[in-house]
Amino acid sequence: MSGLHELGAAEVARRVRGRDVRAEDVTRACLERIASGDAQLGAFLLVMGERALDRARRVDAAVARGDDPGPLCGVPVALKDVLAVEGVATTCGSRLLEGYAPPFTATAVRRLEDAGAVLLGKTNMDEFAMGSSTENSAYQPTRNPWDLTRVPGGSSGGSAAAVAACMAPLALGSDTGGSIRQPAALCGVVGVKPTYGRVSRYGLVAFASSLDQIGPLCRSVEDAALALSAICGPDPADSTSSAEPLPDLTAALEAPARGRRIGVPWSFLEQGVEAGTLAAFREALRVLESEGATLVDVSLPSLPHAIAAYYLVATAEASSNLARFDGVRYGKRADPGRDLARMYGETRERGFGPEVKRRILLGTFALASGYYDAYYLRAQKVRRLIRDDFDRAFAACDVVATPTSPTPAFRLGEKSDDPLQMYLADIFTVPANLAGLPGISVPCGLSAGLPVGLQLVGRAFDEETLLGVARCFEQATDHHAARPPF
Repeated sequence: MSGLHELGAAEVARRVRGRDVRAEDVTRACLERIASGDAQLGAFLLVMGERALDRARRVDAAVARGDDPGPLCGVPVALKDVLAVEGVATTCGSRLLEGYAPPFTATAVRRLEDAGAVLLGKTNMDEFAMGSSTENSAYQPTRNPWDLTRVPGGSSGGSAAAVAACMAPLALGSDTGGSIRQPAALCGVVGVKPTYGRVSRYGLVAFASSLDQIGPLCRSVEDAALALSAICGPDPADSTSSAEPLPDLTAALEAPARGRRIGVPWSFLEQGVEAGTLAAFREALRVLESEGATLVDVSLPSLPHAIAAYYLVATAEASSNLARFDGVRYGKRADPGRDLARMYGETRERGFGPEVKRRILLGTFALASGYYDAYYLRAQKVRRLIRDDFDRAFAACDVVATPTSPTPAFRLGEKSDDPLQMYLADIFTVPANLAGLPGISVPCGLSAGLPVGLQLVGRAFDEETLLGVARCFEQATDHHAARPPF
């Protein structure tokens, strides 16, 4: 079984389907990798070993009968612990949901299993997906496999670290303001946020309902296309899911970069980007040019206001969504005593961590009478301006390119006492969420030995072009093949 844990998702599916390897052996290799290394890494909150092996055996039995279990035939998958699986603990990284097991399965997770995937377990995350470092988990910090003294990014840091450390070839995360792409960049893997509405949010515990999207983290663009093909599509259980037809994403990988126009908002990149990150980004642009793409300078004048707008819209929606966690319906409950209001307060005081409380307070303030127009409504107007900026940019280009993160992975604890500096880690990723656009991060080099990500943002529902350009860049370099020393 040596080396099976290092296989990518597409390769696992091909080998299992071709009977070169058994799904059970690949699953065991991943479980052994988790058992031997996760005490150091802290990527998983829950490992579903027996469930995974039973599922893998059923995949092998189907292959032996001559049946095709699906495009993700035997592929082990890790799930961010914000995704519901029937009867399996789902904590969202919070003490408030400790021991909660939902009675239903998220649509995206069900579609993975329908496509032949094997669920390995639940990965660590910032509490209720609120954070950029996975230090806000109530259970443990996750460490970056490239340097155990540094963060993996967040909030899908457990998923990104698990993929980078070869504990799983594929993982699902959620992206509200960069929570798939930023940890993908910091851990040196591929991460995709699809267009808002491409993937059903049913079974995803909500942070900010107009921003959240589920997407894959993996080690190649081909694996990302395979995962997206499985999880995308309309869902009657989610009224915001789109019926927009999904093109053949695997066929899109063959499209050349020649003739593609890459928009670069240079005025937005003039300050705040670490020197090594900027150098890797410039080299990535040079590679795309050498592949026949044309660089175009584009203007996105509203982007400097994106962080402020995002942290008003997102916290306002979080304030509303998290009101359901009151100790009455599910989750932990403080001793009610004789005072219901005190029980509500005590439950939330003990159950929520400091970052979640901070965002609830920010959002409640922004929605309060007398402040709604000045803050929340104005943020929504800025959101519209950002979408308009992208629309104008796409008249001149096919995708917009930026670094995914302004810096490589920072040290554990480095930004914990400065929320504003932590929030600025998402400066290049939040605009795509505000505008509802698809984005991808692909590895594009190293800065001081740490991974750097290239972000590409595309037109709404044009994942086809996005993946094609990303795949072309990936094939022209070997950055995606780099592995951490972990």
